[in-house]
Amino acid sequence: MPRIIIQNLGNFVIESEHGDRKVIELIHENGIDWMHACGKKGRCTTCKMILVNSEGKLSEPTDREIFYLNQNRLKSSERLTCQTRILEGEILIRVAEINKFPHLTYTE
Repeated sequence: MPRIIIQNLGNFVIESEHGDRKVIELIHENGIDWMHACGKKGRCTTCKMILVNSEGKLSEPTDREIFYLNQNRLKSSERLTCQTRILEGEILIRVAEINKFPHLTYTE
């Protein structure tokens, strides 16, 4: 069972009964606002997540993610939530500072 914990949103926990789901889909289905300026198409990096711990199995980086990695717009510990699928297990993530919404309360 895939499980996502968003560390700087008060350790908010998201669980899904099914694997092979895009991370952003699970986040939005659970009522969490998560930035995605390009409409979840991998054309920007506003939906990036910081992987703190990835004991879960994630999909391989997509061509779009590799493109942004090569441009230094993504770090090796960052993935795009609109491109990354959680296949199984648990991941611990953080919202990047630049992508935080002013109407949400973030923890350290």
